[in-house]
Amino acid sequence: MNWGAVVVAAGRGTRMGAADNKVYLKLGGRSLLARSLEAFERCAAVDSVVVVVSEGERERAAELVREEGFTKVVTIVPGGAERQMSVFEGLGALTTDGVLVHDAARPLVTSAQIEACIRAAETHGSSALAVRVKDTIKVSDGKGSIVETPERSLLWSVQTPQAFSRLELIAAHRQAKEEGAAATDDAMLLERLGRKVAIVEGDYANIKITTPEDLPIAELLLARRGEKESAS
Repeated sequence: MNWGAVVVAAGRGTRMGAADNKVYLKLGGRSLLARSLEAFERCAAVDSVVVVVSEGERERAAELVREEGFTKVVTIVPGGAERQMSVFEGLGALTTDGVLVHDAARPLVTSAQIEACIRAAETHGSSALAVRVKDTIKVSDGKGSIVETPERSLLWSVQTPQAFSRLELIAAHRQAKEEGAAATDDAMLLERLGRKVAIVEGDYANIKITTPEDLPIAELLLARRGEKESAS
């Protein structure tokens, strides 16, 4: 299979409390978007990348791609009002057999993690990066009371990238749209069709930058990664 990637950078990031799109915030002197794209640029198994951006930000993203010298970015497309719509727009801009979907707000993803998702999807049909849940999780009744405690050993916190057959994911998106079904990630769209998505154990360092507290944590994780690379 040949592989492409859809990197979603179309969110506004309102929970960050920043005036700017959070994917342009700096982490170790480079934007979150640049760090995410670099991981795909370095992964030999990925042939092409589509970046999905907010309306009016295509030229800004194109300038970043030029400045950083990313050669695998084949096009930049505007996204939709919701993440699900943005991913669908990105899928239509690729021609590869397989596709990885990744949130640009996860800038600490590694090429090794991308490669692992690809290999698992080639074996099992689709895959998603995830980490084991550390805390005990409670289910509420929506009114402030606990009604259930799921078995922790069965729970995983899902991340990106997630890897799929591109045509199968497009079909899943189309069916969800026809049925008015919303999903918070792409694996969920395959799950609702009865497909199994293989878990690829990831790394707790692959955090998503969502609130202001996440950025200094990412800075610390990046510094530690640099120290490990220097020592090796």
